[in-house]
Amino acid sequence: MKVPLSQLAHTRSGDKGDTCNIGVIAFREADYPVLVREVTAERVKRHFGDLVQGTVERFELPNLGALNFLLHGALGGGGTVSLRTDAQGKTFGAALLALEIEA
Repeated sequence: MKVPLSQLAHTRSGDKGDTCNIGVIAFREADYPVLVREVTAERVKRHFGDLVQGTVERFELPNLGALNFLLHGALGGGGTVSLRTDAQGKTFGAALLALEIEA
């Protein structure tokens, strides 16, 4: 059954220069393996399409039931030099919650 990521996790996102950082945290410990299986770096990159010009890295944090993603080249240069509406990447986490995953 496909469900939006928002049914299994919440997110928090921000910036470090031109890199967007997204934390994806499972609501329940039992859902963490689903996140590991379904929310891959490749799927995140595909989800954001042309907004992410660089690579996407994923880091697993099993003790927290979380994944952390670094989206390189995602903020149009970052903070003070970007002309994007969201130069600090604050909405990327909310946008990722729409990703449909197999639960």
